[in-house]
Amino acid sequence: YPATIKGVQDVQISPKVQGFITQINVKEGQTVGAGQVLFVLDNATYQAQVRQAQAQVNTAQASCNTSKLSYENSQKLFENGVIGDFELQSAANGYEQAKAALASAQATLANAKEMLSFCYVKRPASGVVGTLPYKIGTLVNTSTVMTTVSNNSSMEVYFSLTEKDALNMTQASLGEFPSVQLRLADGTTYSHEGKVTKMSGVIDPATGSVQVIALFPNAEKQLKSGGSGTIVIPRSNSSAIVIPQSSVVEVQNKKFVYLLGKENRVVYTEIKVAPQDNGHSYVATDGLK
Repeated sequence: YPATIKGVQDVQISPKVQGFITQINVKEGQTVGAGQVLFVLDNATYQAQVRQAQAQVNTAQASCNTSKLSYENSQKLFENGVIGDFELQSAANGYEQAKAALASAQATLANAKEMLSFCYVKRPASGVVGTLPYKIGTLVNTSTVMTTVSNNSSMEVYFSLTEKDALNMTQASLGEFPSVQLRLADGTTYSHEGKVTKMSGVIDPATGSVQVIALFPNAEKQLKSGGSGTIVIPRSNSSAIVIPQSSVVEVQNKKFVYLLGKENRVVYTEIKVAPQDNGHSYVATDGLK
């Protein structure tokens, strides 16, 4: 079955803000860890906003301190009968307003710092860096995919089964599904066997097929995300008639062999074979005894 290879986690990296790329801290194919800074965007404007927000916090803090002193003084005057309830409540209200203004300024500062942090594009989890299509000085925005980072410690191989094959193979649970092999694009067989872990519960009405995912270990990093191959699923048959392909003649998608008949004469006879083969032999399903 034709297959596509993907990392267990392929993450497209895009910035959360618009800006010019000022630093590229990784190379293609490099392994990166979670939280590592991959790119830095021009952030002078955001740094200025942080400084401005910090100044507003300082001003609000000073105002809040003054209002607190005024309120505490009003409490003492009220206890000594110098001022009444109205003056005391006014001082309390002024203090509450100052605290609210300080909280608002602190929220603005936190937002400015968060916007500044968005200029440092980080990797959310460990993996291998893909292509880097954008260079220093390029203007990027939130819709720009700057690179893809793939977790390739294990690889998921996607392939599709026909509805008939899916019905035949899913009589048992996925845990009883046989181990599968991966034939690579160069025709060689991958050294590790894979295990089918997922099968779609929906049949694609356009193709009549079911998507299946097999998981393969990739400790040697031989498999690359985006690669292609062929999944080979083993099947057992205790009463199969196996014949060499070299003895079969194919004419207009039909297969024929010469059978020895009466008086030692050969008879040109059509046979039918299983759709899957190993490249050397056929399994005859009709026409032979």
